[in-house]
Order: sequence, then structure tokens, then C-alpha cells
Amino acid sequence: MGERPQVRRGRIVLAGALTVVMVLVVGGAAYWRGWFTDPSVADPPQVDPAGLETVLTGLAAPWGVAFLPDGSALVTERDSGRLLRVAGNLSGEVTRVPGVVAGGEGGLLGVAVADSYPEDGWIYLYHTAEEDNRIVRTTLEGGTPEPVLTGIPKARTHNGGRIAFGPDGMLYVGTGDAGDRNSSQDRDSLAGKILRLTPEGRPAPGNPFGDSPVYSYGHRNVQGLAWDSTGALFAAEFGQNRYDELNRVVPGGNHGWPEVEGDSDDDRYVRPVATWATHEASPSGIAIVDDTVYVACLRGQRLYRIGTDGQGAESLLTGEHGRLRHVEPAPDGSLWVLTNNSDGRGAPGPDDDRILRLEL
Repeated sequence: MGERPQVRRGRIVLAGALTVVMVLVVGGAAYWRGWFTDPSVADPPQVDPAGLETVLTGLAAPWGVAFLPDGSALVTERDSGRLLRVAGNLSGEVTRVPGVVAGGEGGLLGVAVADSYPEDGWIYLYHTAEEDNRIVRTTLEGGTPEPVLTGIPKARTHNGGRIAFGPDGMLYVGTGDAGDRNSSQDRDSLAGKILRLTPEGRPAPGNPFGDSPVYSYGHRNVQGLAWDSTGALFAAEFGQNRYDELNRVVPGGNHGWPEVEGDSDDDRYVRPVATWATHEASPSGIAIVDDTVYVACLRGQRLYRIGTDGQGAESLLTGEHGRLRHVEPAPDGSLWVLTNNSDGRGAPGPDDDRILRLEL
């Protein structure tokens, strides 16, 4: 006689459960491996900058900064949609960018100026709109912005937002997964990627996947882009539970998310240069000066200084000025740092938010 039905069903359920467990263990091995190793950076020495002063106070959630050839700076405010021009310790509104829809981590985010600015006057902006995240360009005279790239997925969180022109004259874009983890591994999606575009918004010549803007993939939320003296691109990336990352970006490389958070010995994924515990970092903007990387941290409330090889980490400004959103090299050799205590997650003081100037 055959087995009784209830026994057979029980064995089927047990076999199914074991199969699910095996899939999680084997398929997720690369991800879970990271939970059993420590971040590469922990308890670095605290150092003081050579000099520190406040450039400007009273800003509302500043997000991006880019310098013009005359030494003045353009600064974006995420929630107000204002683009400001800062000269000395004075600021003035260039425009309130039309079409900005602020909410959560979205709003007016990155700003970039190309080397061609003296000829064409274009200012590039990344912002959240009604249906998407997008890149537009405008001029100091304002007017209706011209779309450069549209259709980048948006959400309350993980909107990416950093844009920067590389040494090759192309526009690089850090996007987030917009809460859809699997989109980071989908090369047909603009989410969870670093994109490389011409200034007009087309896929840049020489991109790794043909006529695609995708330069690298497998990212969770990229908000820092900078280049070293060799032309190598580095990116800061928010982790989820345990590790934040500094990555040396490989063209066409799969940087792992969501299969990997932090380091992995799986050679399908690019290994990060450095990792931090999420409560000690939450890295947003980065800058590279003399092949040293500076990482502005939100939750960690500090500015890390670390070699491009991931060695020699130091911590500056730890806990002194609250959340730090971005760091940018200034024409005079200093660094400008944006605080972000009024972004809804900080504790703003009477002068927040501020632009700080650090002498190196």
C-alpha cells in the first residue's frame, strides 16, 4: 500500500522548506559572508584640520556644490529647490528650479559645471520631478531648464543624485535603487547605477555596454563621485544593515548589490576599497585631493580621510558639526563641507545649515 496522504504531504512540505533554506544559504552566501567580517575601517585616529572657518550660515538642507571659473560657488538646497550663488560670505538666489518635487530624500540634489562653461554657460542639475529623477541644464539667467536625461526611477529614499564631469569631459551620474533592490542588477534599468553621458545626455562613446548609459551596476545608493590623479573613478555608497562602501569603480563592473553588502570573495563582484559600519559613516559626497579621499558622513557625523588604497584612515570633525552631506575642493586649495542638520534627520542649531571651509 502507498503512503498515507498526510504523511506524504508532510514530507513534501519538509522537502520544500529544506530547498528554500539551501537556496538562501547557497545563493546568498556572498551576501551573508560579510556579516561575519569586520569593516576595514574602525576606530581611526581623530585629527584636527589645519584651519576651519564658517563660510555661510542659514542654509536649508544644502546638497550639492560646484565652483564656477570666477571662484564663486553654486549650491543647491534639496527641499526649497533653490540654486544659490555664493561669493565670499554672501549668497544670492540664482533661481528656484521649476519642476522640483521635494519629499523624503528627493528634491534638488547634485550640481555640476563642465570645463566648457566659459563657452556655453550651462549648469547641470539633478532633481526629483513628479514622475522621475532627472538631469536638466540651465544658465545663470534661469529660464526653463533643458532636459538632459529623464526616467531615472524615484522613491522616498535611495534617489542617488550626485553628478560630476570626469577628466574625459563626460558627465557621470550616481543613481539609487529607489527601493527596488533587483533593479540594481538589471542593466536595462537606470536605477542602482553609475551612468556615463555626453553633455547632451547621450550614452558616452566607449561605454562598456554599447549604446547604453550604464557605466557600472550593482549599486545601492551612490552619492559620491571623484577621480584620482590616474583618472580612476571612486564612489561612495550607502549600505543597508552593516557596511557602507568606498569603491574604485570598474567600467562594466558589477559592484554586488543586492547580492553583496560590503566585501566578498566572490570574483563576480567588485570588492570595495574600504568599508565602514553604517552607524559610523553613511557616506554622501566625496572629494579627492593629492590621491587622498575625503568622505562626508551623515549618520557618522564626521569627515573621513583615507588613501585611495583604503589605508591610513583618519577622522576629522567627529561629532562637532552634525551631519555632513558633501565635500568639494575649492579653487584656493581648501575644502568646502556642507552640513545637513536641517534635512529632517538631524538636530539643527541656530546657524544651521552651514558651509565650512577646511584648510588641509
